[in-house]
Amino acid sequence: MPEVVLYPARVSSLRDAELNALVAEAVVDCYDEHEQLSGLFIMIQDNLAVPFGTEVLGVPVVIRKVDLRSSGIVAICHRGRLRQAIGILDLPLPDPAPDGAQWIEAYRWWAGAQ
Repeated sequence: MPEVVLYPARVSSLRDAELNALVAEAVVDCYDEHEQLSGLFIMIQDNLAVPFGTEVLGVPVVIRKVDLRSSGIVAICHRGRLRQAIGILDLPLPDPAPDGAQWIEAYRWWAGAQ
């Protein structure tokens, strides 16, 4: 069996207070976890600069949009005619990260608190 290599999650450069403020902005007036997830999705959708390129498993892909699924927020990865949804928390971001990536970090912060 091949050895499995685990990669650490992206370490945010934002402070706890900044992440809390972003989450608070996204979930204002939300009554439950589902509404909070929707609020975070809207902030990512409205603020993340797409398209942008990154690599998934060593393969170059283009992220053209994000979507909200029952499993959470996903990035739609494009390579030629192929498309694949990947959980946005599992998506390796390029360096430098695209504008609006702080909302992904806010979602990561929120998801860890749930």
